[in-house]
Amino acid sequence: MLIYKIFRGSEWAQFQAAGSTRGAPIDLEDGYIHFSTGATVAQTAQKYFTGVDGLVLLVLDSEDFGKYLKWEPAREGVLFPHLYRALRMHDVMWHAQLPLGKNGHVFPDGVV
Repeated sequence: MLIYKIFRGSEWAQFQAAGSTRGAPIDLEDGYIHFSTGATVAQTAQKYFTGVDGLVLLVLDSEDFGKYLKWEPAREGVLFPHLYRALRMHDVMWHAQLPLGKNGHVFPDGVV
């Protein structure tokens, strides 16, 4: 199953330079890396990144994380994937910019 991570441009640049990351500030605070599914990623963008330009969407395969990925209830009891290890560049299948459109962020075809 494909899962998604949204990073600010500066977070993405730091990740690329280091080759691994423990995530964004909220991830560091919570002790795991937050991901979204195709059904929840647009809501995540709206809830946490409204009006933020320069976002990058990472696309990952949940099967690649094995025992380190746990599905846990979050918003309204919906299960979200949480990663309990560092995210590495080779985990990323592909990435895309998330430009702002007149109705919010514009996702690549097939994501939402």
